[in-house]
Amino acid sequence: MFQDMLEKKKELFADGVQTVLRGHSNRNRRVVILKGNIVQNTRSESSGISARVNNNGTFGFASVAQTTPEAAEKVLRAATQNASLLAQHANRSIMLPPSLGTGMLEPHGVINDAAQKDIIEACQTVDAYVEKTYPDLTTRTIVYTEDSQDRTIVSSDAWNGHMITPRCYIYVFITATTESGNPVELFKAFGGYGSFKDNFSDVTKYYPEIDELYKRLMDKKEGVYAQSGYKTVVLGGFMSGMLAHEAVGHTVEADLVRGGSVAGKNLNKTVASELVSMIDFAHTYDGKPAPLPVYLDDEGTVAEDEVLIKDGTLVGYMHDRESAQHYGMKPSGNARAWGYSDEPLIRMRNTCILPGKSTLEEMIASIDDGYYLISSGNGQADLTGEFMFGVTCGYEIKNGKLGKGLLDTTVSGVAFDMLRTVDMVSDSVEWSSSGFCGKKQMMAVSMGGPSMRCKIMIGGR
Repeated sequence: MFQDMLEKKKELFADGVQTVLRGHSNRNRRVVILKGNIVQNTRSESSGISARVNNNGTFGFASVAQTTPEAAEKVLRAATQNASLLAQHANRSIMLPPSLGTGMLEPHGVINDAAQKDIIEACQTVDAYVEKTYPDLTTRTIVYTEDSQDRTIVSSDAWNGHMITPRCYIYVFITATTESGNPVELFKAFGGYGSFKDNFSDVTKYYPEIDELYKRLMDKKEGVYAQSGYKTVVLGGFMSGMLAHEAVGHTVEADLVRGGSVAGKNLNKTVASELVSMIDFAHTYDGKPAPLPVYLDDEGTVAEDEVLIKDGTLVGYMHDRESAQHYGMKPSGNARAWGYSDEPLIRMRNTCILPGKSTLEEMIASIDDGYYLISSGNGQADLTGEFMFGVTCGYEIKNGKLGKGLLDTTVSGVAFDMLRTVDMVSDSVEWSSSGFCGKKQMMAVSMGGPSMRCKIMIGGR
């Protein structure tokens, strides 16, 4: 067992030196069907061992694309040498405080392999349904993606464990053409945490959601451009989740706080309406597994929830052990690496704005002239909290009722300013777990939120 092999190498750990030995495998699959034709069918896997050593107050890191006892010894020697070399040039000395505990965490997650032909057949079944049911589409694309991590952590002074994080999705992209000849497109990802059979043993259960996707595309086909300006809107759960991740979440990652993010001067200050609270959940939400559960991070810290905003007040940051020591806070398990050759960084897990007490219907009914913004295909933000998101699906709100669909537009603003305008929050949360965060290295993340009524700058044509 890989865990046993790495455990035996603890005998090589130097006394008083903080060391983490990590075995790490990533498996990726991708199938693409374009208008009935298979245009991509790939499977890849990468595996290796890394070591991170804090010796004489300086971190050294090394990795190798092997999973043998000899490889573990090799990376331990190299990481120790790197730490000593860097110490000669670094003007700092950081020894992390003792961890919050030691022990062995029970394994979580299982990767059940599926035959490639089964994956292809599932995608073909979805494609056949879309083709038969909606022959008026200009084009359709079905994409299966799978990226699963298998990590074994062995630490000198923290927790050890074997963590497995499988996830897979089927994306449905559909395109129509307006009367003026312009294409309009929508997509949706189905699936989530778990292996292929967990999510796609019966793809017909997703047909009602595909039907709803088609309806929204037809509304968009007949849609209008938004009128630009500062408007009252209802942000759907997907949009508020993206805001939670991109425009707020990154500003409260402690390494970026130290780099000058707007959150640095706002700790314990009001940054949002008192209706807004936000938590980076570790592995459980509302008594059930979070969309992408994290039980142990790559420094051996047991994962716990991190409260970021409470009743409108910024109360915390996300940390690794070093930043937690710097700020005098408690690390909650946010140090994660995407691949065996990556060093752990502070990363989000399941970042979510908490639900309120209003209903979506009440929020729409309360607006005479505004917009309901449902989904986005892209977004960006910087450390000031300034953001711009594309809006791919939305509707006018006229006299408290939904009107015409919207053509693609954008919204922009400064996160903390916009969150202060929130005056209604829905009683349910929508999660999205299919994306990646690209902070220096890829990372699977989940984001969620309720619908929120607020004011925001919306673009026009």
